Amino acid sequence: MAIQQITIPDIGDFDAVEIIEVLVSVGDTVAVDDSLLTLESDKATMEIPSPFAGTVTKIAVEVGGSVSEGDYVLDIDVSDDAAAEKPEAAKAEEKPALVAEAPKEAPKAAENHKATTITHATVETSPIVAAAANKPVNAQDMGSKSHASPSVRAFARTLGVDLTNVAGSGPKGRIQQTDVEAAIKAVMSGQTAAPGQAAMSGTGIPPIPEVDFSKFGETTTEELGRIKKISGKFLHASWLNVPHVTQFDESDITEMDQFRKDQKAAAEKQGVKLTPLVFVMKAVVKALQDFPSFNASLSSDGQSIIKKSYYNIGIAVDTPNGLMVPVVKDVDKKGIYELSRDLMEISAKARDGKLGPADMAGGTFTISSLGGIGGTQFTPIVNAPEVAIMGLSKAKMQPVWNGSEFIPRLIMPFSVSYDHRAIDGAEGVRFTTAVGNYLSDLRQLIL
Repeated sequence: MAIQQITIPDIGDFDAVEIIEVLVSVGDTVAVDDSLLTLESDKATMEIPSPFAGTVTKIAVEVGGSVSEGDYVLDIDVSDDAAAEKPEAAKAEEKPALVAEAPKEAPKAAENHKATTITHATVETSPIVAAAANKPVNAQDMGSKSHASPSVRAFARTLGVDLTNVAGSGPKGRIQQTDVEAAIKAVMSGQTAAPGQAAMSGTGIPPIPEVDFSKFGETTTEELGRIKKISGKFLHASWLNVPHVTQFDESDITEMDQFRKDQKAAAEKQGVKLTPLVFVMKAVVKALQDFPSFNASLSSDGQSIIKKSYYNIGIAVDTPNGLMVPVVKDVDKKGIYELSRDLMEISAKARDGKLGPADMAGGTFTISSLGGIGGTQFTPIVNAPEVAIMGLSKAKMQPVWNGSEFIPRLIMPFSVSYDHRAIDGAEGVRFTTAVGNYLSDLRQLIL
């Protein structure tokens, strides 16, 4: 066995860099490239890796101290074979490359994996030059190595966890053992994508720092309801995965609302209550037939669009337990009275907590109506795998210029959020314009 003294390698133009973490203790066993220290300057945070495999026998630095290139930091007890083969290569390999792995076009560098590398750096201002590669380093490359201690890395290797897919909750985003355990639980419960899909699913983004709010005043904690937990997961996934665009518009529904009132008595005899929503549903279906890309879903690889020939409209319902989205089937084949019955039935089931899986499956487009509450406009979140959703706001009387005078008209604001991968902006405007026209003149629905 031989004692190797570890010194700070070439860290570029940095001098007297503060030590913010000592990642090993005396007696710890480390492998080549395991992180030993974390340094932080005013420009970057970086980890210093071990050039040897062995056991830490002495640590000569502490948190809060400063080091520069060549400063002695600790001793590692290594095997005689490892110590003998290192000195010749060490000089050539002294300068670290600030990249996670050797380029594919340089196979020799891949074989010589014992080169000393800075395994993590978060650039805040200017990039650091990787001396060994003799070229500027991309900031993404500098952060590509996982920020974790040797013991956590060993724990992850034992369980087969790829740390690049784990978000760290420790200081500076450091991955803790509890983060690895949480990642395993999430995968087992189906809450996150498989390794390699993190970028597509939105996982791996920096978490919001935990704050002890009780330091600032009195607080109470209430657990979210089951429905909010479930819907929250899907809303979060949609927001992370779907590039949303929202188009705002408004429609003159004066004639439509008057027709609805005129039919009120006849509807009551049929045992139904006519609401503006059923007319909106019919107008939307007509527009979906005009613009099939809105009544569609993207394929799993995002390379194809699946257009549907059926029209099932999801209706967001506010219930005591949270937001639910039952689906009214075959809206294109039903009349106003039948749709009104369907709406009354699913709304009652939603409020009573009696909706089954079949009641909420098969939607092709969703409508979220806040008109009965208030507001002027809002941005609804696409109910993926659908590609579009409409948000209805409260209608109100407004003066409208008819060419010679201002007249009172009932104007309803609405919005449509859509997946920009499936729908272009111009098509989005044409769709909202068509819906507005249909609502302004219901006679167009029979053409």
